[in-house]
Amino acid sequence: MGVPEKLAERMSMAEQHEYLRAKFSRRSMIRGGAVTLGAVTGGQFVLGGTAQAAVPTQSTAPATQHVDGALVAPFGRHLAFGNDPRTEITISWQVPVAVKKPFVRIGTHASHLSVKIDAEVRTLYTPAGVGASGDHTQYYVHAKLANLKPGRTYFYGVGHDGFDPASPQFAGTIGTFTTAPSHKEPFTFTAFGDEGVGYHGLANNSLLLGQNPSFHLHAGDICYADPAGAGKTADAGFDSRVWDQFLAQTESVAKSVPWMPAYGNHDMEAWYSPNGYGGEDARWNLPDNGPDKKNLPGVYSFVYGNTAVISLDANDVSFEIPANLGISGGTQTKWLEGQLKKFRASKDVDFIVIFFHHCAYCTSTAHSSEGGVRQEWVPLFEKYTVDLVINGHNHQYERTDVIKNNTVVKELPIGGTAYPETEGVVYVTAGAAGRSLYAFSAPDSYEGHVADVDTVSAFVNVNGGKQNETVAWSRVRYLNYSFLRVDVQPASSGRTATLTVSGIAETGNRVDHFTVARKAK
Repeated sequence: MGVPEKLAERMSMAEQHEYLRAKFSRRSMIRGGAVTLGAVTGGQFVLGGTAQAAVPTQSTAPATQHVDGALVAPFGRHLAFGNDPRTEITISWQVPVAVKKPFVRIGTHASHLSVKIDAEVRTLYTPAGVGASGDHTQYYVHAKLANLKPGRTYFYGVGHDGFDPASPQFAGTIGTFTTAPSHKEPFTFTAFGDEGVGYHGLANNSLLLGQNPSFHLHAGDICYADPAGAGKTADAGFDSRVWDQFLAQTESVAKSVPWMPAYGNHDMEAWYSPNGYGGEDARWNLPDNGPDKKNLPGVYSFVYGNTAVISLDANDVSFEIPANLGISGGTQTKWLEGQLKKFRASKDVDFIVIFFHHCAYCTSTAHSSEGGVRQEWVPLFEKYTVDLVINGHNHQYERTDVIKNNTVVKELPIGGTAYPETEGVVYVTAGAAGRSLYAFSAPDSYEGHVADVDTVSAFVNVNGGKQNETVAWSRVRYLNYSFLRVDVQPASSGRTATLTVSGIAETGNRVDHFTVARKAK
């Protein structure tokens, strides 16, 4: 669909750009369900990953017009680790209109931002007629930093021609981040899923900073620009501008705390590329160590201190919402086992934490459990004694007992301790970050309000539909807004390393806590 090879040899990048602008019409773009994902690098336009169309026509995407940069303020800053959190981090942000020569300034003090690094703009164009969106162009900017020093706090500012964060009038825009330490030491991280835009998302974000997390995990269904969530171009109500609101909402946390997302069903925005992740590629710059960056951009891993974290894409194995079912051809599961084997053998890694969207075990009356996850991944979680699995998808808080082979190995009451090396895996659904709540078929049971029941009626999504089940593993249920806090304590003097996992309500009250313990290596 690009410029013919022989013709391209005789054309400049600008001429190729004009050739493609003339080739693709508005009608073919909308019929094909594609929009533009491009990157402006060094003044050259680099084609992005749409299959049906690459560049909009003049009528749907007028030539970019720059305004006075002094009148344009960056917003929506969000950080993400690179492959090695000790030395790599990406600073990302948005600008409302096109700007010239975006950059990051970085230094070891707010008044000494001595290093200036050029940034990359990824332009995302959504034509009128795609969902509820009007003609809308979004400008996402990314600067990847490498060769940083471990355990160091850096100051940074983002800017462009006309807006220099080192200038006194923009000093209030300076932010900070801290790289991962080079050795094992205590730290805290937070997690939730299904945030969206609104009051409850804001309320949870305000509490996150108070936990002083080293990073935050978002277990999918990030902003709900696509409220239908079926991963199809027929999804009603899509509005790309919701992302502008979301990134502004989360900036209070994400500008200083690396915000690491996994992708859920509402994040498959089918208009942008065949797998629905073209828009996500524009907005995020995540570790690229996964099995398939093109089809699975939300699959990656990183190690922070003594803890390995793995992000998976459960859309690849979902029977319930099959838009991307089987998209990896099995490569994700194969990669997962390789990661688990590597991390479990590493003398530097005590804990393995895995997060993804669709629930392995949940009794919600909405989505309940995903049979594809149980079929493909749960056996690997058990084989390699994964320490904690975090999911979203169901808008509530639920925590299991210790599970192996779909049965309870050990009841895990509030305040209890699990030993995954000899017992099994604990699963937490933390999907009450902000969207409207679902329901349970059993009464709530949480810290200070325990109402244990022997069994709970639920179902699991299998190939062909829903399969009812009666389960005994639902230990904690809390139907209100909340998030997860995890305190990591490395072992000292040959003792036991621990994860202390707490469910924190939007009110600030604790609704659950338990410990995962593992002998030091």
